[in-house]
Amino acid sequence: MTSIIKTIKMRRSCRTYEFKPIEQEKRSAWEVFLTANTTGPFGSQVRFILSDLQQIKPEEAKVPGTYGVIQGAQFFIIGAVKKSEMAMEDFGYAMERNVLYATESGLGTCWLGGTFKRTGFARLIDLQEDELLPAVTPVGYPKQKKSLTDRIFRYMASSDKRKPWEQIFFLNNLETPLSGNQTGDFGQVLECVRIGPSASNRQPWRIIKDEDSRNFHFYLQRTPGYGNLIGGISLQNIDMGIAMCHFELSAREMGLSGQWVRQIFPEPKAAPGGMEYIVSWVGA
Repeated sequence: MTSIIKTIKMRRSCRTYEFKPIEQEKRSAWEVFLTANTTGPFGSQVRFILSDLQQIKPEEAKVPGTYGVIQGAQFFIIGAVKKSEMAMEDFGYAMERNVLYATESGLGTCWLGGTFKRTGFARLIDLQEDELLPAVTPVGYPKQKKSLTDRIFRYMASSDKRKPWEQIFFLNNLETPLSGNQTGDFGQVLECVRIGPSASNRQPWRIIKDEDSRNFHFYLQRTPGYGNLIGGISLQNIDMGIAMCHFELSAREMGLSGQWVRQIFPEPKAAPGGMEYIVSWVGA
C-alpha cells in the first residue's frame, strides 16, 4: 500500500483522460471501497457509485461550474449526502478519500462542484429529496499530453500555487504565524493540508494551534460572495472536509493519535477575525 502522505503529494487535478477503460479488477475493488465509504467525521450519511458515462445521455452529462471541459473520461464517481448541519464537511472528507484511493490506483480525478439535482448524475444515483449531490469527479487514466483547455484552466485557477504557511497556520491567535519549529510532530501533517485541493484554489482553511498541546482548531475564512450554491451546497465547507481528510489520514499514518471534537471556545477563539469555527483536532 502506498504511503498516504506520498499519495496526497502525488494528487493532481486531471481534465484530460485516455480513451482507455478501467480494468474490471479495479472496478470491482472500487465497488468495495465505495460501499464501505458511508460516513464522515460528523456522522452524515454519504453514498457513492462508480458510473459509466455511457449510461447518461449527452445532454444530461454537462457539468456545471468553472473547472473546465473534461475530455476523454468514461467513468464518474457520483456522491450524495443526507442533509444535515455538517453535511458539506462530511461529503468533502468522504469524497476526498475516493480521490486519494484513485490516485493510489494510478487513476486521475478532478473535483467538479455544482448543482446536479436535475442532471443525469442525479438520476443515476437515484437522488432522494433529503439528499444533496454537491460534487462528482471523473476517474480514469490521465492523458500524458495535457490539452490546451486543461493547461488554460490550471493557469486560471493557479492550481500549482498554494498559500504560504504564514497565511493559513497560526499559534494561539491570528496575530502569530506558526513557524516550522513550533509544529512538533505535525509539520508534515500541516503540509498535507496546505497542498490540498479547494474550489478555485481559494484555500479557505485557517488553523490555530494551541501552544501547550497537540490541539488544532479549524476555521473557515469564507470568500465573500463565493461558493454558496442553490439548495444548501457550500463549496468552501466542502473544502474544509477535504482539509480534515488530509489532516487525519496523514496524522494516523505518522502515529499521531487524536480525535475530532466540535466545541464552543471562549473568545477570542469562537470566531477570530470574523472566521467561522468548524472543528478541533484534540491530540492525545
